Amino acid sequence: MKREKKEEDMLLRGRMADAAEIPRELALSLPVLRAVGRQEIRIENYRGIREYTQELIRISTKSGEIRLTGRRLGIEYYTNAEMKITGLVSAIEYRQQKEG
Repeated sequence: MKREKKEEDMLLRGRMADAAEIPRELALSLPVLRAVGRQEIRIENYRGIREYTQELIRISTKSGEIRLTGRRLGIEYYTNAEMKITGLVSAIEYRQQKEG
C-alpha cells in the first residue's frame, strides 16, 4: 500500500515537473550520473558517501544507494552539489531504499 502511494506521488510530481518545464531530476530529487567511458563518473543529487575503498564506493541518495565497483577508484572531489569519481569502473548498481 505504501509503495503504491509513493509511486503515485512520484508520477504526479513528474507530471507537474513536465507541465512546469522543470527538469524531472530536480523535481523528484533523482540522482544524475554522467559517465565518461569507464574512467570518470560525475554524480549530482546525492546525500552522502557510505563506503569508500579502491574497489567499492557506496553513495546514498534520496531513493536508495548507488554502488560503483572497479579498480583504483577514487573520489577526485566532492561538493554539496556534485562529486567526481575516477578509476576503472566495472559496474554501476542501483539499490532502491527499502520500505519501512
